[in-house]
Amino acid sequence: MIKIINAKLNLGLNIVRKREDGYHDLETVFYPIGKYNGTPENPEPFCDILEITPSDKTEFEFSGRKVDCPLERNLVYKAWKVFKESYKDLKDYRIHLEKHMPDGAGLGGGSADASGVLLMLNELSGMPFGRERLAQLALTLGADCPFFIYNSPCYAEGVGERLELIDVDLSGWWCLLVKPEVSISTKEAFAGITPCIPLTSLKDIVRLKVEDWQAQMVNDFEESIFPRHSRLKDIKENIIKCGAVYAAMSGSGSTVFGIFKRKEIALEASERFDGCYVAVCKL
Repeated sequence: MIKIINAKLNLGLNIVRKREDGYHDLETVFYPIGKYNGTPENPEPFCDILEITPSDKTEFEFSGRKVDCPLERNLVYKAWKVFKESYKDLKDYRIHLEKHMPDGAGLGGGSADASGVLLMLNELSGMPFGRERLAQLALTLGADCPFFIYNSPCYAEGVGERLELIDVDLSGWWCLLVKPEVSISTKEAFAGITPCIPLTSLKDIVRLKVEDWQAQMVNDFEESIFPRHSRLKDIKENIIKCGAVYAAMSGSGSTVFGIFKRKEIALEASERFDGCYVAVCKL
């Protein structure tokens, strides 16, 4: 079984309060990107590829972009382990991940891989779990993971685990992704953040025309990260100058994305960011 593993964007993100446990409550809108990867119109190898095949022993193989962590910390392995602990009759499989998405990009690549493993093992095992149970298992792996179980536009609250499917359709639009050689830790991302309940919920803002988003939708992480990494701010401004209708940083970065009306404009813009990871994909 082979599955194309797509990424996500945070169309906007608000940090609304700091909790007693030290974590922060947020609101965000997740949107899947890369679902058309591999089609004639969008052939660029942007998404990860996960292959799970029967084997006489359980084994893991990784190719493509190197994931610099030991196996026991890899989310693909962790997902297999979580599923096996919940489904004792799991057979042996060879699990091969071909990695294309960059790490530390705010695109949810590792979370998407983990949820992909859960979904595929569930299907190969005869569907012992429904999506709600799979989402519960995914949450033990990371706050972004449950979104990829549903893999449809969602409004999220809490640390990102409380999901509500919403009607946001960007069909026909194109996305430019630009990631410079910048690494941002979770600690750094939250440094300088002042939690605040927004006057207008993101759930309401995304119902507006895409052309109206730039004036009203924000990613609160930009306020703390841009002063430390001016390159990201410059990239966002340049993406807008290149014709994007909306641009923002995804999650806690360090990818900045732009939404374009036409593929040709997005491709032309993609040529202006030397030294960065760049991808163009259909939404």
